[in-house]
Amino acid sequence: MRATWYFDLISPYAYLHLRQFDRLPAGLEVEYVPVLFAGLLKAHGHKGPAEIPEKRRHTYRNCVWLAHQHGIALRFPPAHPFNPLHALRLLVAAGATPDHVDAAFSAIWERGEDINAPASLAALAARLGVADPQAALAAPAVKAALAANTERAIARGVYGVPTFEVGGELFWGADSLDMMRAFIADPALFGQGEYARVDCLPAAAMRKEA
Repeated sequence: MRATWYFDLISPYAYLHLRQFDRLPAGLEVEYVPVLFAGLLKAHGHKGPAEIPEKRRHTYRNCVWLAHQHGIALRFPPAHPFNPLHALRLLVAAGATPDHVDAAFSAIWERGEDINAPASLAALAARLGVADPQAALAAPAVKAALAANTERAIARGVYGVPTFEVGGELFWGADSLDMMRAFIADPALFGQGEYARVDCLPAAAMRKEA
């Protein structure tokens, strides 16, 4: 079975998700697709968690707590949110292989590097095998590929990162692996019982748009 993993390097939850991939079902083939989280937010009219002060505080604490719970090394970068664009473009230029994705997340979320500092960006380019990082960052094909990835995610209904797409279903969040595993084990799961009922549950009230 194949699955698509949509992610942005800006997300600590994506890093925590990645570090649990040893729990993925055996034989699952994963396509890694870097996207711009900001593009997803814009498409769906959302605010990011870091744009709401109390949610930002909770999010950071939650990530530190989850890392401790799962035994995952985590060190936040010097500032967050940060602009992930250059690091994402390097990843696209190099090819988003498992090793390359791991190297990028490790730099930002394990070692806590400022990925936009010239030395850190150059070091990441070297780890990814990008010989001319400035040319890669400016390449129209690289820019277009990242934009296309983001549009592809939006077209699939992806609204946040990290998100797995498997069997036509979306599984969002670092805590969604068990639910995804249950679906892979039983692809008819969501067509049964209360799952089926809530899929067509009517809304009794809707908040007015500003």
